[in-house]
Amino acid sequence: MADVDIVAWLLLALHVVLGAVAVAFISARHRPATAIAWMLTIIFIPYIGLLGYLAVGFNRLPRSRREKQRHVNTLIMERTQGLDQPGHREDWPEGLASLVTLNTTLGALPMVGGNAVELLPDYRGSLAAMSAAIDTATDYVHVEFYILVHDEATKPFFDALERACLRGVRVRVLSDHLASVMNPGRKETLDRLAGMGADYRAMLPLRPWRGQWQRIDLRNHRKLLVVDGRVGFTGSQNLVHENYNKKKNIARGLRWHELMICIQGPAVRELDAVFVTDWYSETDVLLDVDTSPVVLDPAPHLVDAQVVPSGPSFDNDNNLKLFVAMIHRANERISITSPYFVPEDSVLLAIVTAAARGVDVELFVSEIGDQAMVYHAQRSYYEALLRAGVKVFLYKAPEVLHSKHFSIDRDMAVIGSSNMDVRSFSLNMEISVLIHSADFVAQMHLVEDGYRENSRQLELADWVARPAREKFRDSAARLTSNLQ
Repeated sequence: MADVDIVAWLLLALHVVLGAVAVAFISARHRPATAIAWMLTIIFIPYIGLLGYLAVGFNRLPRSRREKQRHVNTLIMERTQGLDQPGHREDWPEGLASLVTLNTTLGALPMVGGNAVELLPDYRGSLAAMSAAIDTATDYVHVEFYILVHDEATKPFFDALERACLRGVRVRVLSDHLASVMNPGRKETLDRLAGMGADYRAMLPLRPWRGQWQRIDLRNHRKLLVVDGRVGFTGSQNLVHENYNKKKNIARGLRWHELMICIQGPAVRELDAVFVTDWYSETDVLLDVDTSPVVLDPAPHLVDAQVVPSGPSFDNDNNLKLFVAMIHRANERISITSPYFVPEDSVLLAIVTAAARGVDVELFVSEIGDQAMVYHAQRSYYEALLRAGVKVFLYKAPEVLHSKHFSIDRDMAVIGSSNMDVRSFSLNMEISVLIHSADFVAQMHLVEDGYRENSRQLELADWVARPAREKFRDSAARLTSNLQ
């Protein structure tokens, strides 16, 4: 009996020590809400909680990868004369200059003028536009997508890559390793790339037997294509069929709705710098970067644009700070589109504060979800938003609104791969583009008008009257959102 008592006391002492270490170690490395969630998990389920934290509790990539990011950024900034010249500085609204400085400080890439930017709201249309751009390549094609699959929808894209290889163009391809493993068609896709002679690398590979390992859910979520440094594409769309080739999606009739942009001008160099950094991280090969002087074209129809890379390869949550700062600077209108809306506390506070200031705030999300935990977690925020005066629009099924962008007032917009959620702020490597242009934002408003026409506006009275079991699922899912 005495032995049992000794074991019990030892376990209790270990539990206390474990809790104390968790308080000291975790609280210094995470935001308060995240730290509290992890500490409670470790205290109440100590050993399982500790293993969970060791597996997914560290939200920064190794120092070597962060140093590679800074090295490429320094090359671009120090050796490229004129890359920091905006085209329409005199037209910038109040507050934009400080946003540009913020992004340059955190992400090391400047705001540059002289860019033509085109919206591509059609799924197959954007694939066709990217394929056509590849057919103009004479030097190189850089492809980087979170999900990259050879299928019926993407076949023209892969065919264009093959034609480029046959012309002697160097084709380099990156896709996220875990996303590739989890999506159908991986073997066929890799065989297709190898057969045409493309140079493929997996991003953030999980191969511990090769010494390739990091936190399993730190992923590269970027989507971009660069052709010869002349034309670039980025946005929300993965390179895959609009139903993602998954049986459950096909059975439900789900189709993904996306928004991409095509950029021509100096900002394409910044897109390419992101690719070069990721290639360097995965291969230890630093590609040549274009550092020739930028000759600025100040034509009125050309826009100022700034590429904002973010994620665990940086020491700061670049996109989070940008989004919060932009929302606080809005005076008239904020339109947010995010398929996965699980906002960090500062984002939620900024949004409800803007609504209280009299800003017209609207949020577009999908009526249905493809990821149950995130879907229910985001629903838990709707009541607070509605009570603050935010208009919530549910994009009608069976389409899944997967676009990721928001516009501020009449002349500022952000578009890219980043959701408005904790994962995109801290765990995923993302890419966003800040654009200043009244004409471009007017086009964005037309896209948002289309969303509104195909959505059902959520009413507060109907939402609070939903069944208790739904409220419980939503609230329970929200509790897990801070374990990041």
